[in-house]
Amino acid sequence: MNNRKNPFIPIKDVKLMIVDGSAKEIIDTLKKMNIQIIPTIKCMEVYDAISYHPDIVIHPINYNTIIVAPNVFDYYQDIFKGTKIKVLKGEKKLTNQYPNNIAYNVARVSDYAIHNFKYTDEKLKYYLKKEGLNLISVKQGYSKCSVAIISDNAIITSDHSIYRELTNYDIDVLLIEQGHIELPGLNYGFIGGSTGLLSKRKILFTGKYSHHLSKEKIDNFLKKYEIEPIFLSNKKIIDLGSIIPLKCN
Repeated sequence: MNNRKNPFIPIKDVKLMIVDGSAKEIIDTLKKMNIQIIPTIKCMEVYDAISYHPDIVIHPINYNTIIVAPNVFDYYQDIFKGTKIKVLKGEKKLTNQYPNNIAYNVARVSDYAIHNFKYTDEKLKYYLKKEGLNLISVKQGYSKCSVAIISDNAIITSDHSIYRELTNYDIDVLLIEQGHIELPGLNYGFIGGSTGLLSKRKILFTGKYSHHLSKEKIDNFLKKYEIEPIFLSNKKIIDLGSIIPLKCN
């Protein structure tokens, strides 16, 4: 297994991250940790609850390349100008209704990319294959939102279709109770959208999950992989569309 194929798993401590641009408290906390933040811009074409979410409009193909929805491409192209991050323009323009807002929301674990590949941006699919990844198709279109990446071959999800499919592979999947994660405007959010790895041994949570029915399971799973949880807020955990780590040097 080669975690270099998974840009969601940093090689070393991250110094640059893409974060929901409306999450001011989270951004301030990360800045105090000496992390440079790329705040997202609102994607006007998708519904409000996910309009600032990084994993809706961006997918990191590898450590130095991201693909961005055409809706917001110009913003990210300008921001990364002069850096070693290559910004590719996706083909699929996002619109409001599911499944037309999921084209870039692909999860990654081990040597696999996980998504409902009927609706994936074709350019992204091309680059995923070019990276040597095997594509696993699932029913859940919000795949990255639904998957918290823990290590090279371990994830946490509340989605039964993802759980059922990935247990057929060499992946350790912790299935947790659905809900108990905030997402203003919707009934609940997802664990993947509430997390992001700071390093191979540290995971960021947007808030506390002490109220979560699967708290003990999550704690034990993190201990199993020697992952330290870092809480960015004392408030209830909230889905912010993933915290995406970047390598930029």
